[in-house]
Amino acid sequence: MDDLFAPSDVSWTPVSPKLATLRRLNAAIVVGLLGIAALIVLGVTAGWLYGVLALVLVGLGYGWAWVLIGRNQKSWKYAEREDELLVSHGVMFRQLVVVPYGRMQFVDVAAGPLERAFGLATVELHTATPATDAKIPGLHPDEAARLRDRLSALGQAQAWGL
Repeated sequence: MDDLFAPSDVSWTPVSPKLATLRRLNAAIVVGLLGIAALIVLGVTAGWLYGVLALVLVGLGYGWAWVLIGRNQKSWKYAEREDELLVSHGVMFRQLVVVPYGRMQFVDVAAGPLERAFGLATVELHTATPATDAKIPGLHPDEAARLRDRLSALGQAQAWGL
């Protein structure tokens, strides 16, 4: 069953471990804001004990998210074959996206403020069918640029045959 989502005949490249740190920081910001809001709203309306209880529950939720984020980051990988790019991710709901180079329309590279602070970028491949689009988060900017250039060149070269 593992060969279904991760063929063994290719050399897989994992994404950066910094991706987990970035996603944990994003989760901490959201959870922190929710925790403060819960503490204030419940503290004022129902009593401070309920506000503190809500804050503890939000903290437990963040602990659970911490574990899930780490597992998810470790599941992201990609491989370049002669005619296609493979992207695999997911722990519970696993997914393998195979994008033939000739089907690619364009390649995006994106990096938000936090991604740039962590030295990360995301490469996204677009095809005519949105269901076959692929995204690879957590790449070093140099690797993202190399992958963008390589995929664009391969896509253009193989699209001539269509």
